Amino acid sequence: MGAPFYGQRLANVAVTEARQSASGKLEAAMHRVASAGNTSNSTRPRKEKRLTYVLNDADDTKHCGGINCLAILNSATPNGCDNLFTGSRDGTLKRWALSDNDATCSATFESHVDWVNDAVLAGNNLVSCSSDTTLKIWNPLSDAVCSRTLRQHSDYVTCLAAAEKNSNIVASGGLGAEVFIWDIDAALLPLAKTVDPKEEELPNGNLGLPLSSLRGMNTGNNMSFHNNQSRGYSPIVAKGHKESVYALAMNDSGTLLVSGGTEKVIRVWDPRTGSKNLKLRGHADNIRALLLDSTGRFCLSGSSDSMIRLWDLGQQRCVHSYAVHTDSVWALASNSTFTHVYSGGRDLSLYLTDLSTRESLLLYTKEHPILQMALQDDSIWVATTDSSVHRLPAEGCNPQKVFERGGSFLAGNLSFTRARASLEGSAPVPVYKEPSFTIPGIPGIVQYEILNNRRHVLTKDTSGSVKLWEITRGVVIEDYGKVSFDEKKEELFEMVSIPAWFAMDTRLGSLSIHMDTPQCFSAEMYAVDLNITGAPEDLKINLAQETLRGLLVHWAAKRRQRSGSQASSNGNVASSNDVTRNLPHSKIEMDDGAENNTFVVLPSFEFATDSPPSIVTEGSHGGPWRKKITDLDGTEDEKDLPWWCMDCVLNGRLPPRENTKCSFHLQACEGSSVQILTQGKLSAPRILRINKVINYVIEKMVLDKPLDGGSSDGASGLGSSTGQSQLSTLGDVSLRPGMKPWQKMKPSIEILCNNQVLSPEMSLATVRTYIWKKPEDLVLNYRLVPK
Repeated sequence: MGAPFYGQRLANVAVTEARQSASGKLEAAMHRVASAGNTSNSTRPRKEKRLTYVLNDADDTKHCGGINCLAILNSATPNGCDNLFTGSRDGTLKRWALSDNDATCSATFESHVDWVNDAVLAGNNLVSCSSDTTLKIWNPLSDAVCSRTLRQHSDYVTCLAAAEKNSNIVASGGLGAEVFIWDIDAALLPLAKTVDPKEEELPNGNLGLPLSSLRGMNTGNNMSFHNNQSRGYSPIVAKGHKESVYALAMNDSGTLLVSGGTEKVIRVWDPRTGSKNLKLRGHADNIRALLLDSTGRFCLSGSSDSMIRLWDLGQQRCVHSYAVHTDSVWALASNSTFTHVYSGGRDLSLYLTDLSTRESLLLYTKEHPILQMALQDDSIWVATTDSSVHRLPAEGCNPQKVFERGGSFLAGNLSFTRARASLEGSAPVPVYKEPSFTIPGIPGIVQYEILNNRRHVLTKDTSGSVKLWEITRGVVIEDYGKVSFDEKKEELFEMVSIPAWFAMDTRLGSLSIHMDTPQCFSAEMYAVDLNITGAPEDLKINLAQETLRGLLVHWAAKRRQRSGSQASSNGNVASSNDVTRNLPHSKIEMDDGAENNTFVVLPSFEFATDSPPSIVTEGSHGGPWRKKITDLDGTEDEKDLPWWCMDCVLNGRLPPRENTKCSFHLQACEGSSVQILTQGKLSAPRILRINKVINYVIEKMVLDKPLDGGSSDGASGLGSSTGQSQLSTLGDVSLRPGMKPWQKMKPSIEILCNNQVLSPEMSLATVRTYIWKKPEDLVLNYRLVPK
C-alpha cells in the first residue's frame, strides 16, 4: 500500500483529534439530554453508563459456574422427553432435553447480568430470579427470549416459590427483607396504550419497565405508583421480614406461603392478601430451605444450624427434629406423599430420611456443597457449587426400597449428635459411589492477572488449568495446563507501561471486562506492535476504540441494513471517512446500496462468532441487560447502549483525555561534549519511544543544525514561546528496507536514565515507571555511544 493510502488514514486521525475540543460541548449537550427526565434541579452530569463484555468459552453449551437451581418440566406426551432447566452462577439458564442416558442442551436463556439464584415453572412460564435484583419470565420451550422483566426488589433476589395448581402465582424473596407475590398473568398483560410505544421494546426482548418510564400514565385518576413498578403492575407485598429472606415454599393451591431467612423464624402468610398468619420459632441459625406438603398442613425446614425440622402448621409447633447433617442444610426435596425427605448441604452429603421412623441413609457424598435438588421419576438431580449436574437413583415412588440395602442410622434430635457421631468414627457409608449420569460443566475461572501489555490476561480455573487470554479478541492464545500460576506470571512479565483502560472480575466464572468513559480511552499502542503489516511506524491505535468496534461490528452492520442509505446523511451511521480504516483488515459489508461504506475491524480486535462475547450494559428504560454480540439486531440505540460507545464506533469521536503526555528534561551526560538546541521542559505522548528522542537529539545537535533553524522546525513540533516544548512525531529519513531509524543515525547517540542505558524500544511511560520511579518530571541524559 502506497504512501497516499496511509496519508489519507493519518489525515482522518488528525481530523478525529481536531474534533476532541468540540466533543466537550457535545458531551455537555448529551448530559443535559440524558438527564432531562430527572425531576431534580441539579445540573451535575450523571455518571455515564458502563459497558461490560463477558468472554464465553468455546463450548457454550455448558455452564462455567456453580448450579444454583433446578426445575423439571415433564413431557406432555407419553413418548416425549422431559426437560431439565438449570440456573447458574454464570448468569445463564440452560434447557436440557433428557433421555435415559443423555442430556442435550437445547437452549441458553441469557438476559440476567448476575448469578441466577432460583427458577420455577409456573404454568406455561419459566420464572427466574437473580442477584441483579430482577425476576424474568420466559417461555420455557421457546427460543429462549425473555418475555418480561419484573423489577421490584431492592437487593439480590434469592428464592422463588410457585403454586402447583394455581399456575399463575409466584412468590419471590431476597436480601432486601422483601417478599412479593406475583400474578404472572397480570404481569404479562400488554402495556397501557398511553405509554410511548418506542419504550416498550427493550434490547434483549425484556418488556418489564420501571414506572419512571411510564410517565404520564393515567395521570388524571389520582393513582399513585412506586418508582420501580413493572409496567404499572404491582405485586402483593408480604410485609414483616426485618432481615434477608433465603427460602420460600407454597402449597399446591397457592393459599399458603412460608418464608425463612436470617431471622431464624418461619413466617406463614396468606399469599392472596400478603397478611401474616403466624410465626414459628425453633431454629438457631439462618433458614436456608423450606418445603410444604400439597395440602399446606406440614412444613419441612433446613437450617444453617444443621437441623431439619418438621412443623405441623395446624398445631403451630415443631413435631420432629432430625439431626442428620454435620453442617448447614441448604437443599430439601420430598417424595409426592411427603413421607421421605432428601437433604443436602454444606457437608457435601445427600441423605434420605424417613420422616415417621426417623431412619436415615447416606445416599452419596460429593466433592462440592449441594445447593438444590429436583426429583424426576425414580431419579434425583443434584446441583452443587460445581458447574456439573449429577443424577442419582432415588426410588422416588418407593423410597423405602433404598433402606433394604442396609447401612441406615437413626436420626437424633439434637444438632450435635450427628457431628459427635462423625467425630467418633461412625460416619455412614454412602449407598452410591458414583452418580448414574452427569451433565458436565466447564471449570470456572477463579484467578487472573492482567499483564503489562493490557491485552493479555493470565487465568487459572477451578481445575488448576492456566491459560493466556487475548481480551481484545476474546480467545485463549495459550493453554499451559496445570502449571504454577505465579511462576507463569513471572515468566510472562514485560517491562512495558500501558495505562489501565479496563477493570475486570471473574464473578460469573468467566472474564468480565468493564469499560468506563473516559478512562477506557487512555491506552494507545503503535500499529506495528499489533502486528499490522505495512502500517506506518507512527500510527497509534486506541485499544478501547478498536475493541468497541470489534464488539459492535455486527450491531453496526444490522443497523446499517435497517436504516438504509439515507441514514448516512441523517448522521445515524458514520461516513466512510470516519469509519473505514485503511489497514489490512476483514470487512463486514453494509449491504444497503451505498458505495464505499464498509465497517472495518482490525485483525487484532476480531471477536469469534462461534463463541461470541456477551454485552452487558444498562438501558435507560429497562435496567441492566445482557446479550451476545451476534444477537444484537441493530435496533438498539442510545436508550439501550451507552451513547459514548455509539459516538466512538459510529462517529470516531473520543472524549477528552487527561495525562496522555509525559513531561521530561533532556540533558547532556556529565563530561559529554554534545549539545542540542533546546531549552526548558519537553512534553511528548506517553507511548513515544526512546528512538524518537534519539532522532530528536540528532536533529537538534549544534554541529548539524544552524542556530536560526532549530527552534522553529515544524517536523519536530517544538514551540519555544511557552517555555515548554512539545515533542511530536519526527519526519522519517530514507532507510534501506528492514532497517530501523535509530540504527542508522550518525553519529550514534544513546539515552540514559538514572545512569542506565535505555533500549530504543522503550516508551517514555515505561522508563518513568520502571527506571525513573520518582514523582518528579523525568530526566533523560544523552551522549555519544562509546566506541
